[in-house]
Amino acid sequence: MNLVNLQDVSLAYGPLVLLDSVSLGVDEGDRIGVVGRNGGGKSTLMSVVAGRVEPDSGRVVHNRGLRVGFLHQRDSFPDTTVGAFVLGERSEHEWAGDARIRDVLRGLLGGWDLDLPMANLSGGERRRATLARLLVETHDLILLDEPTNHLDIEGIAWLAEHMRARREALVVVTHDRWFLDAVTNRTWEVVDGRVERYEGGYAAYVLAKAERRRLEQAAEERRQNLMRKELAWLRRGPPARTSKPKFRIEAANELIADVPPVRDTVELVRFATSRLGKTVIDLDDVTLRVGDRTLLERLTWQLGPGERVGLVGVNGAGKTTLLRVLAGDREPDEGGVRRGKTVRLAHLSQNLTELDPGRRPLETVMDVREHVTIGKREYSASQMLERFGFRGERQWTPIGDLSGGERRRLQLLRLLMDEPNVLLLDEPTNDLDIETLNELEDLLDGWPGSLVLVSHDRYFLERVCDKVLALLGDRRMVFLPGGVDEYLARRVDPESGRVPVSGGSGDRSGPLAAERAEPGLSAGERRAVQKEMQRIERRIDRIGAREAELHDLMAGAANDYTRLAELDAELKTLTAEREELEELWLIEAEKLGE
Repeated sequence: MNLVNLQDVSLAYGPLVLLDSVSLGVDEGDRIGVVGRNGGGKSTLMSVVAGRVEPDSGRVVHNRGLRVGFLHQRDSFPDTTVGAFVLGERSEHEWAGDARIRDVLRGLLGGWDLDLPMANLSGGERRRATLARLLVETHDLILLDEPTNHLDIEGIAWLAEHMRARREALVVVTHDRWFLDAVTNRTWEVVDGRVERYEGGYAAYVLAKAERRRLEQAAEERRQNLMRKELAWLRRGPPARTSKPKFRIEAANELIADVPPVRDTVELVRFATSRLGKTVIDLDDVTLRVGDRTLLERLTWQLGPGERVGLVGVNGAGKTTLLRVLAGDREPDEGGVRRGKTVRLAHLSQNLTELDPGRRPLETVMDVREHVTIGKREYSASQMLERFGFRGERQWTPIGDLSGGERRRLQLLRLLMDEPNVLLLDEPTNDLDIETLNELEDLLDGWPGSLVLVSHDRYFLERVCDKVLALLGDRRMVFLPGGVDEYLARRVDPESGRVPVSGGSGDRSGPLAAERAEPGLSAGERRAVQKEMQRIERRIDRIGAREAELHDLMAGAANDYTRLAELDAELKTLTAEREELEELWLIEAEKLGE
């Protein structure tokens, strides 16, 4: 039965046409993944399907009595408790006796105090609460706009399992390609105002798109090569990744028959060894502590030339702290760290240094280098910006006018332009669309160096890394030959048979927290830690505002060297204070298991 039908729908904002005479429908049982570039109209399409936004022309017809659940990116939050927000007026015996509601609470809010005010939650925590509220209800159609944001690998695995078990029709926008393959059976690509439709999940979509391009003979050479590498990896990867598409795939298989593996690992290791030598980073009996808690104990490990390591683990196990030790931003509490003499290291952390908002992307990239060689190819700064989604005039847009995701892309590009031979990446895929992720993967395929990656994007981690190491919260780091699947298998609770899902960036002590409570950390102590983190965040925000003011004042005092020196001195003092506060925030966050 048809649930929603769009007939010749068009919608534009000024000169930007997002939907141009789009006709499509959603039927019972559909599981549809929506892909496309950031800003291309995916969220707008979801709002039109939900009936939240009226099109400029055309019709949107809902089935009579249709119940729609819509998780969008901008929600309002009432002045109430988490329990009242998520569960509504349900009594405790009512929701506690409902297996589905218990599963949602355990999966998304495990470890939370349901009596906590919503005002005390961070933005990511509120988003999880909003998703939980939607999933405890029953709908005919569920629309999810970026539901995997603020979820870790375990949370994403739980959500995929939960959505597969539900009967409602589903339309989901996400950049998480593993989630798309695990949940969806159809794909919509929003491109240039059109919606191209494909059968199957992400893997089937890639195959079908390549076949269309082959038949049309219109794809440019660089994108053809990129698509072929993606196809080759998908077809040679785990069988479960590729669902059977409803079209002829023999031609697509012929297209990739002579394509070599995505990376020539032996050649890259040989090249990396010539650049790095035999020693990259060695850890010798390293012990890491945060407060009274020991994260890692007597860890001895070597990062070799050309190694590509994915690092996974439970929240609070010390992944970010370990990256900071490898980068030299933090000293170990015991033991030693030795780095090779030729190591040229780049560290992408989750807390990015702000760029000058008045400058342009092309200028900031050319400040680092005008040309870069990756593998056997040379690229100009402008070409690299284009590959990262900065096309045409966007390369000259003031940085202050860029979105958060665009600024993160720019920071990542600046790191790569510096031609490091060791990359430490902490959640690099945040705010990147699928096309940009493909470009980044293609660049890293030919990059000869050592890589350590922390990411909740399972597809990206498996695509880029050759081995997976895990921090399981027992003060050790272990090698997992079976990769992420083995990690999830090790995390299964023997009593419930489920993976214990992290409560996210704000584990809340409460009636659901007994199995996850940190030993020795009482509810009062946790509230004190959260209060201290909020105080630090407020001070960091004030410093950020003052830093922006100082940049403006310095621009206006360009010819007054005395005044310029005074402003510069104040700026350096604030920068040092902000870095110290960020360190304190991380220490407090580790206490909560963030």
